[in-house]
Amino acid sequence: MARPTSLLKRLLVGRPFRSDRLQHTLLPKRIALPVFASDPLSSVAYAPAEILLTLSIAGAAFYAYAPWIAIGVVLVLVTVVASYRQNVHAYPSGGGDYEVATVNLGRRFGLVVASALLVDYVLTVAVSVSAGMENLGSAVPFVGEHKLAFAVGTVLLLTAMNLRGVRESGVLFAIPTYAFIVGIFGLVGWGLFRILVLGEELRAESADYTVRAEESVAGFAMVFLLVRAFSSGSAALTGVEAISNGVPAFRAPKSRNAATTLLLLGAISATMMLSIIALARMTGLQYVEDPARQIEGVGPGYVQPTVTAQLAGAIFDHFPPGFYFVLTMTALILVLAANTAYNGFPVLGSILAQDRYLPRQLHTRGDRLAFSNGIVFLAGMAVVLIVAFDAQVTRLIQLYIVGVFVSFTLSQSGMLRHWNRLLRTERDPRQRRRMLRARTINGFGALMTGFVLILVLATKFTHGAWISIAAMAVIYAVMIAIRRHYDRVAVELIPDEGRPVLPARNHAIVLVSKLHQPTLRAIAYARATRPDTLTAVTVNVDDKDTRQLQAEWERRDLTVPLTVIDSPYREITRPILNYVAGVRRASPRDVVTVFIPEYVVGRWWENLLHNQSALRLKGRLLFEPGVMVTSVPWQLASTASKNLDRLDAGLSRGPARGPRVAPRGTLPPNVPPVVPAPPGEGGPTAGGER
Repeated sequence: MARPTSLLKRLLVGRPFRSDRLQHTLLPKRIALPVFASDPLSSVAYAPAEILLTLSIAGAAFYAYAPWIAIGVVLVLVTVVASYRQNVHAYPSGGGDYEVATVNLGRRFGLVVASALLVDYVLTVAVSVSAGMENLGSAVPFVGEHKLAFAVGTVLLLTAMNLRGVRESGVLFAIPTYAFIVGIFGLVGWGLFRILVLGEELRAESADYTVRAEESVAGFAMVFLLVRAFSSGSAALTGVEAISNGVPAFRAPKSRNAATTLLLLGAISATMMLSIIALARMTGLQYVEDPARQIEGVGPGYVQPTVTAQLAGAIFDHFPPGFYFVLTMTALILVLAANTAYNGFPVLGSILAQDRYLPRQLHTRGDRLAFSNGIVFLAGMAVVLIVAFDAQVTRLIQLYIVGVFVSFTLSQSGMLRHWNRLLRTERDPRQRRRMLRARTINGFGALMTGFVLILVLATKFTHGAWISIAAMAVIYAVMIAIRRHYDRVAVELIPDEGRPVLPARNHAIVLVSKLHQPTLRAIAYARATRPDTLTAVTVNVDDKDTRQLQAEWERRDLTVPLTVIDSPYREITRPILNYVAGVRRASPRDVVTVFIPEYVVGRWWENLLHNQSALRLKGRLLFEPGVMVTSVPWQLASTASKNLDRLDAGLSRGPARGPRVAPRGTLPPNVPPVVPAPPGEGGPTAGGER
């Protein structure tokens, strides 16, 4: 009978895939676009809003700068896309920015990039899901009132979908992503047609509000505000790097397909960004950071509709299905934008684990050939952030962007060194022209992203960016510590040049509490190992029980000597440790093997009633040099419900597993038949009741 947890796992994740099916999970371009590009595509739902609400600090007049800021953001986006097309051709292995920085700039720069990307991927999930719930809340008030709960539930749902595998999750995400593209372009096209062709005057819901300036800005303060708005709008670039990390997930030719997907991503995202800002200006849309304080005539309970909701309401004012379609698809794409991180984080974690900078478990693929441990870890960290910041996009967005621009800048700097190194040896004129062109693109990309990084740090540091920087520093230190640990252990485990020295003798000790079936099985198994000496040891914590044990031992005429250790303070663990240590001190070249009978139970709560002393003993004995610990299992009747190959098949009689008779050949001939102990009896080495 399958365990309930196994049935639940199969229901959520599906049947496991064979390793040789990995090739069948690779993505064609039409599926790779929604899988890897949903994050930058979805940024049109919050990047324009971040530009507008930053400008609102100086009043509605400053909205006139929004188109120019958007053009600047798009220029950086085009530069980054062009630069990363060079990356995917030069480094198609999936290491992305981490590999580029490590190979060309050194290990420490590579770890800086890795820590930045890991932080950014977690923030991508938190920001995208929170923004999705915010947009959905504009259409469905119930969601807005319980945004935090819906955000956490959405992360759990995304996790389950991604655990089913990259290709299957990609197919599930393709339809909403393409529907979002159709919805936004339909919104833009119909809006421009009504304004430019039909000559209609469309007004957003907030167009007639009076926006108060939070502060008067001029001179340097005005420049600083514009730069801050630009850095907020640069959130549109997040997720571009995920394609360079996910090249191995593409079908062949991998590099070409990844580069084509990048080109499509850049074209669609740039068009959407500029179009949304243009429509916002044409409809007089206003978006502020604190509506209750900045907008005249609204109360503290006023909930400001999102930019997308206001545009859809103005353009589809006579067509409600269009309004709900756009908002629904926007909420879905924002949620699915987290899928970019679900594909980038586990792959990067796997590469770092392979390089021994993260735990080895992150390198292992799960049942569906996805990096399950990385997916679960990402989800857990994202939930922590969402709860800590109450799913507030404006608060989370301040932590955003820093990590991705750190990786952008170091990656493009690494590509410069990559092309310089190749150009020193390349003599083919055609190849040199190609390399020079690529170097120019990457060089411009390094300058542009480095400049934006400085602006982001200058404008966002005190608004929350310092938290991201601190998190990056912690992750960097942890990765260094993990690598040092693995290196230190590897040195310890290097075998000597000579042949291994065999122990002089093996002293076997069987721990005894009661003379029952588990005890005799342990004695029989210990004898089968043919030790040099064999001793049964019990701890005297109750004189009456000890005398009964000695009498039963003599009555059965067991040939194994029974040693009784006195324990005046009723301790069990310490006397046994002292006894084992004494055996070791007498013969340092010998080894001591301790056999511990243990119950195997079928129900989780039975673990609380059995094996507690045995677990404590094992935990302490494992730290003793020259001591080997062997568990001798005894399956209780409750294990019959488990789908296990029981070691005691054929030994039970009746449904309650009553008295057992050993089949021929199970126990050595000189071990007499056993009368079972009364129900419930056990001890520190067979259930831990004493």
